[in-house]
Amino acid sequence: MNVRKVLLMAIVVLGLVGLTQAEENKLGVSLDVTYMSKLMDKGGEYYSENGGLLKTLDLDLWGTGFGIAVEHRESIGSGFVDKERFAYKVYYSNNLFEGEKYVTKYKAYWKLNHHPGKSRHVGNAQELNLSLSWPKIFPGGLVPSYAFYSDYPAGSGYANRDSSYYYHLFGLGYALKVDGLPNPLNLSAKTAYRDGGSGNKDHDWSHATLGMSTQFKITKDISFVPGIYHQISMDDSICDHDVTYCKLSMKFKF
Repeated sequence: MNVRKVLLMAIVVLGLVGLTQAEENKLGVSLDVTYMSKLMDKGGEYYSENGGLLKTLDLDLWGTGFGIAVEHRESIGSGFVDKERFAYKVYYSNNLFEGEKYVTKYKAYWKLNHHPGKSRHVGNAQELNLSLSWPKIFPGGLVPSYAFYSDYPAGSGYANRDSSYYYHLFGLGYALKVDGLPNPLNLSAKTAYRDGGSGNKDHDWSHATLGMSTQFKITKDISFVPGIYHQISMDDSICDHDVTYCKLSMKFKF
């Protein structure tokens, strides 16, 4: 059976389970505005040497685990009108095996990517994702994670119909408590394997990323999240040099 069909079926089944367990909650609304000094997308520099601005409006649907989001990304520099992107996402998140050492946090989503500067038959694409993490499986607070992505065109007759690929991301995270910081310093190490794609993209380990970030609460509903990251590039067909970049995020809850 097609991998994408299996993932879609899993989202539906897990969602139905979550709905039966959901309690009555309010609609959650949040806005995330993030500046990246280099906008890295699955190992590649999306806007070349330029930074990017990402804005996400997220609706948490009454605590059911379901949500919808609208994302927008644009370059800080000029010359990238055709790479401006809107994305429309439907997601579901929940936990499995609550109360067990192997409790599993998961999130699955489907996303449609739209480029207003291109014909929809040229640039529109879809993405399926399933991400998993195990916060209690290791002693001492070390958290392993895994994410699977499937990128493919929005239609069979599209110009980008040969650009489908799979992407695997393996990670470790640790929340380090530091004197003087109100919240832990979140340390992360992730490595990625890309399987397939158009042009000269290889089937290979593409890159590894080391990062650290923390959160500062400004008010009850506003927080600032700075982070710094270093990408070690291993596949020249994705990126031919190492990249150090920062992320500065403002998060608002309504």
